[in-house]
This record gives sequence, C-alpha cells and structure tokens, in this order.
Amino acid sequence: MKLISLFSVTLVTLLTLEGRAQEVSFRTEYIGNSGYYYLPPGDKPKERIGDANGSAMVYQASVNVPLSMELNKNNRPTAWGVAFGGAYVSLKNEDFKDEMISEIMNLQLGIYHLRPLNDKWSMRASVGIGVFTPSTDFSKIRFKHVLGSGGVVFIRHLKPNLDIGGGAAINSALGYPMMFPAVYVKWKLDKKFDVNIELVEGLEIAAGYDFNDRLKLSYALEMNGQVALLERDGKDVIFSHQYIVTGFRPEVKLAKTGLSLTGMAGLNIYRPASYTERTLKGVFASDSDYYFSVSPYVSVGLKKKFNRVN
Repeated sequence: MKLISLFSVTLVTLLTLEGRAQEVSFRTEYIGNSGYYYLPPGDKPKERIGDANGSAMVYQASVNVPLSMELNKNNRPTAWGVAFGGAYVSLKNEDFKDEMISEIMNLQLGIYHLRPLNDKWSMRASVGIGVFTPSTDFSKIRFKHVLGSGGVVFIRHLKPNLDIGGGAAINSALGYPMMFPAVYVKWKLDKKFDVNIELVEGLEIAAGYDFNDRLKLSYALEMNGQVALLERDGKDVIFSHQYIVTGFRPEVKLAKTGLSLTGMAGLNIYRPASYTERTLKGVFASDSDYYFSVSPYVSVGLKKKFNRVN
C-alpha cells in the first residue's frame, strides 16, 4: 500500500484517453476530524496516540494542454501535450507530542503522449518533474525537493466498449529510480452504465450511471495523497499523507458551457500520515504505520473543457 501510494502522487499523467480537449479542473476536499493511531506489526491491536487528532483541507488544480492531435480511422488519437498540476494541503493537527507537518505543497509539470499502435493496442506515456515541499515559501525550495517521474501504459482494446491496460512507472523519491505498477480498465455497459479502474495517477475505482446528458451518479473508491521531502534530525525523510475515500460522486454538466460540477460525499476510511527515511529500508519499514481513523469526507469541484481544432 505504501509503495502504491507513493507512486500515485509522483507520476504526472493529467490526461484521459479522449485527448480531444484542453481541460482545466479544480477540486476542494475536506477530511473530517479523527483520532491518530499506530498499527504495530504482527497481530497486535492498534494503539491510540494520546489525544492526538486531526483533519485536512486539500486544494487541487490541473491544466491539460494538448499541443497536437490527430485521429485515426478508429477515432483514436495520436497526441502530444503538456500537463500542469498542483496541490496544497492544510493539516489541522491537535495535541501531538511530536512535531507534525501543518502544510504540504506539490507542484508538477509533465509531457504526455498518446499513440495507437495498431487496431487492437494503444500506448499512453508520460514524463515529468515535480516539487514536493512542507511549505509554500518558494525561497526555501532546494534541489532535494525535486522529483522526476515517468511511465507507460499499454492498452488493449478488447471490445468497442472495453479497454484493459497495464504498464509501469518510475519515480526518484528515494534519490534513485524505482518502478511501480500501473493499471487501466474502462468498460461501458448498455450506454448508461460504466466501470472505470485506474491506477495511474492515484487509484480510482468507479461504477457510474448516466441519467441523461447532464447528470451522472457514480459510486467510487479513490486513493490520493501528497508528499513532502524534508530534513529531520539530520536525515532526509519523506512525509507521506495519503487517504482512501469512498462514497457517491455526482457530476452535473452545465449545458453549452463545457462546465461540469462534481462532488463526492462519503467516508475517509484510511488516512496514513507519517515520516519515513528516504531510503529503500525506510519505505519498507514496518514501524511507520501511523494513521488517522475513519471520518467524514466531502469534496466539490469544477471542470472546464475547451474544444480544440487542429
């Protein structure tokens, strides 16, 4: 879980297979207050960490700008583009005996490429760079706050309504490249139902129903997160903040504007937040399983698509 979460916040692939429009999106998330726990290795029960508790506000934005795009006979794109993304997290922590980070800023820039390989296969690739800091003070950004990333997914078009893909991604969170898995599934049923599973930029599992051209309702499970690279007690460490949320996710399209209002209401079911050493041993350590317990979750967002003619 820890490796997948780390991968999900460092790979920059702010795109979808449609690739036909420039898209701008913004989302605000609220994760409710809950207690802070430690899960010991083995079969030992979890331990409450004093009176420590916390909540979080997350602000995320992305811009996807296609530079070129051509469609083949199967209406699949060959495209190049640039993606920008950013996240700011305000952590409201209370009654912690040890120091806990109060904010995280992640900024990312990437280049992506889509290409059909033949009638049955397509490729989706990206390469990027990002800044991951425990502060919004740009004067404090150093080279050690910078990570590179890249990835490729090969997608098999099994049926007109079913795509399945897999691949790998690389990031340099530990100071040297490490590889992580990537998964993609897109399934459209009966023109109204669809199922999406994607482990490329975070994890998303969703089953949705289109009531009409303007209203869609999904039940989703999402995993997202942010990281900060810093020095603590003379050592380079990673502060990871991840969260797994589930709930109902409505989307309302505003006619003729290209705008969509999105939201989600449900539960945060698992929110790990802790320090690990920036080493391979630190990533696999079994003594860093500190997390916030179950709490309410709600988000609201706005997406805007702009038609593009090439």
